[in-house]
Parts: sequence; C-alpha cells; structure tokens
Amino acid sequence: MAEDNDDSQEKTEEATPRRLDKAREEGQTARSKELATMAVLLAGAGGLLVFGTTLGGAFANIMRSSFAIERESLFDTNFMGLHLLAAAEEATTAVAPLLLILLVAAIAGSIGIGGLLFSGKAIAPKFDRLNPLKGLKRMFSLRSLVELVKGVAKVALVMVVAVLILDLRTADLLSIAEEPAIPAMAHVAWTLGWSFFLLSCATIVIAALDVPYQIYDHHKKLRMTKQEVKDEFKDTEGKPEVKGRIRQLQREMAQRRMMQDVPEADVVITNPSHYAVALKYDQKTMAAPIVVAKGADEIAFKIMEIAREHRVEVLRTPPLTRAVFHNTEIGGEIPDGLYMAVAQVLAYLFQLRQYRRGQGAKPGMPDFPIPSELRRDV
Repeated sequence: MAEDNDDSQEKTEEATPRRLDKAREEGQTARSKELATMAVLLAGAGGLLVFGTTLGGAFANIMRSSFAIERESLFDTNFMGLHLLAAAEEATTAVAPLLLILLVAAIAGSIGIGGLLFSGKAIAPKFDRLNPLKGLKRMFSLRSLVELVKGVAKVALVMVVAVLILDLRTADLLSIAEEPAIPAMAHVAWTLGWSFFLLSCATIVIAALDVPYQIYDHHKKLRMTKQEVKDEFKDTEGKPEVKGRIRQLQREMAQRRMMQDVPEADVVITNPSHYAVALKYDQKTMAAPIVVAKGADEIAFKIMEIAREHRVEVLRTPPLTRAVFHNTEIGGEIPDGLYMAVAQVLAYLFQLRQYRRGQGAKPGMPDFPIPSELRRDV
C-alpha cells in the first residue's frame, strides 16, 4: 500500500488517451503565444501592404473633407453630427478588411496547435493561484526561466533584424529628404510598411522554435507514473477479481440457457467419462444437425442427467463425440465431414425406436466414419 501512495515516483509514462481527454476537458492543451503573435503581426503587416493605399486614400478624404467645410455649413446645427457619422462610416469601411484579417489571424494563431477548445473549467476562478508561496514557486521555476530566455532572445532577434533593415535602407531613407512632400510621404509609408513586414518575419523563427517546445512541455506535464497508469487501467477496465466474477456469472448464465435446450435435443452422444454433446435436427427448418449443448466433465454428466430425465436418447459414441465436441460451437451446425456419421446416428436412433415399438429387429451400433482431420484422440 505504501507503494500505491508513493508520490515520489518519476513520471516516465506517456499520458494515456483518457488522461489526454480529461486534460482537454479541463482546458489544458498545448498553446503557443509566439505562434499567435506571429500570425497577428504577419497578417497586420501584409494587410497594411495590401490595403495601405486604400486606407491612406480614405483617411486623406476624411481629413480633406474635415478641413474644407463651407462657411454656411457651420451654421447648420445638424451638419457636424452628419459629417462625423459619414467620416466614421468611411473610416470603418476602409479599416474593416484589415480588422477582419487580424481577427482571422488571431483565431488561427491561437488554435494552430491544440485546436478549438471550449471549457468552462479553464475560465473558472482558481483561488489556489492567490497563494503567495505558489506564486514565488512559479516565478523561480524552470518554466519562468525558459520564458525569460525566450523574451531576451526575441528582443535580441528583433533588434538584429531592425539593425539589418536600417543598414540596408539608410541610403534610401536619406534620399527622402530631397523628394517633394507628397511623394516623400508615400515613400516613407512604403518603407515603413516593408520594414514592419520584415520585422514581423523575424517572429517566424521564434514561433518555429516555440511550437515544438510547447507541445513537448504539454506532454511532459501530463506524463504519468507507472502506478497512475495501473490505477487508471483498473478504473477503466475494472479490477481483475471483478472481471473474473463477471465472466463466471456470464458462463453460468450461458450454461443455464444451454441446459434448458437439452430436453429439445434428438440425441445426446457421449464419451461417458469426459464429453457429452446434444444434437438436434429438423429437416424442415435446418440444413444440417446443430449442437444445442455440449460440455466436459461435470457439465457433461449434467447434460446426460437432464437428457435421461426427459427421455432423450443417450448414445455412447466416443470417437464421434470427441470429433463433434472439438469441431463445433453451441448453436452451430456440424462440419461437412461429420454429416455421414451423424446421419448414421440419427438412422440408428430411428431403428432403435422402431425396435422398442416391436416393429423391427434390434439394430447394431454402426462404425461411424470420421475424417482424419476431424478426429481427436482425447
């Protein structure tokens, strides 16, 4: 029992499907914030490059109309409200495609690993997180150290990419000072857009490293001890003694149903000290004789006892009994190779009944033909 309750066992076993399902129900699944960040940044940068001209035109229109209001309109009490509504509508129409792209990217990045998951347990308040000791433990844990290293690496990577971009664009940026104002503004916007896109591409490297780590870390947290695996197996499959008892009850029920069919049999053939097989044949409804009951040792004696109580003929045919017992199932037809032998049994049974009625000579027990592949010696 001490071993069962030993919490010091190492978690060396991979999580079982049941453990994974339970963790998912509780909202525990692999997630990568870096993947979501990468998706949003790339979508935002790409969206600005694609829709930047449209956005710039829309906001230029709004600025132009806002600073070019006619004098008469200023005295209209309804004009400013309508003008503000029109400007908001134009801005919303211009920004909507970009916002939609960002929304899709945010959702796709969040469910990129782990899939879509809704769990009330994940958003339920957990008061144990208010424990200062546990908070300190989390702050100085290996996971916190990994997050710190990741943060430093992200900043360093972005800085390196930013320096490289500035180095490549230095001459281009200096040339803007010699351009007219409007072309210069367009040039600046184009330079900023592509610089932002290249900076966003740096997050691909971070996400590519973080996603495998998060998957590994998630599976590591769900690992189980050998004892946990055993306990779960017991809970799922049932304790061995319970399963054994269930199988015993099932066998007993099957035996009772089988014994109930013995009185309906036409004949019971036996190897008196070991086997008994009850056969039934109705040429109107059956293609071949079927086995309604069979058993060995105590069950065989019980079959013979019930057969005699209900005046079902019991014939001693050891080789044939062994062959039928080992090559048939209860409720199944006898094999083709035993048709002739069983037919002779039924014919002998018919002649025996005729003799008992005084309508014929006493028949002799025939020699039943049994194919060598169906013959059993024990």
